Amino acid sequence: MATQHDNALTRALAGLSGPLPPSGVIHVAVPHPGRFTIVGNHLAQHTELSLTAIGIGVHIQSLPTGSEVGIKALASRFTEGETRIAAALRELEAHGYLSRTRVRLANGRLVTRTVFCNQPGAALRGGMVAAPVPLVAPAAVPAPAPEPLVAPAAVPVVAAPAPSPSPSPEPTPVPEESHPPVRVPSRTAPKAARRPLPRPRELTPELRQTASAILAGLRSHAKELVLSEDDVEALVPGVAAWLERDAHPDTIRHALTTELPQPPKHPAKIVKHRLTVLLPPPLPGAQELAPVRRTLVIPLQNCDGCDRAFRATAPGHCRGCRNEPTATAA
Repeated sequence: MATQHDNALTRALAGLSGPLPPSGVIHVAVPHPGRFTIVGNHLAQHTELSLTAIGIGVHIQSLPTGSEVGIKALASRFTEGETRIAAALRELEAHGYLSRTRVRLANGRLVTRTVFCNQPGAALRGGMVAAPVPLVAPAAVPAPAPEPLVAPAAVPVVAAPAPSPSPSPEPTPVPEESHPPVRVPSRTAPKAARRPLPRPRELTPELRQTASAILAGLRSHAKELVLSEDDVEALVPGVAAWLERDAHPDTIRHALTTELPQPPKHPAKIVKHRLTVLLPPPLPGAQELAPVRRTLVIPLQNCDGCDRAFRATAPGHCRGCRNEPTATAA
């Protein structure tokens, strides 16, 4: 069997045109009659994707629409664990090949909609990506086939199917075309404006000195928060706004150093975000803390004469019984 394999490989190499390279891979390309997928070199030779991500991307691209491509489904198909597969899917998402969104169906159930794009750049420019269509499109343009006398009639037939929605020229892609096109969210969509860094009403020298000391000493409480002198100077107004609102320095340090992301890539941005978002409100003044005036409520009493309810501070007779002359005699 090994001799037959070597002979076949030798004949295949002999049929290649040009000299063989002294080292490296040699391609023996045999045309596929069917069941093949076109994969772009931007994915197969991606310089920033891992080999696992490239392999999963090629596998997902070869699957028909509606196939399960979740983490558990891929883990049951391949030997890689769920952790590596989840990391590979995040890589494909980061480079625009994969998009996973939570959508609500008509029956109210939440599902994850997964969209794979074979050309992320082209999809972002076009704004729409349609469901994958089997490779039968070349058969819809039979230019070389009608070589006999039918050639003049084949020319208008090619242009006619474009405006007409007749399903007869494409019987196979009908189930694939039934899926509506999926809108890919644009990465260039405008983001909400970020809130500016809070500033005190008056940045006094005392506030500046205390704020600078708090910012410079953050690395003593969290070694990840190493700020440069320019960062400290830019963030001083935010800390001064906290101090102006009677926030204790220990409270400010706790808010800026607790539960930091690991690893913190931009310490200055983290401090600025927390100074802006976690800014406490001003302390209430004397007017806000004034006691609330209470309204005197007179209790209900039962009349000793007619047993009706009336409001009075002490038991007795109601107004009607007091006005009747017989009430006194009785």
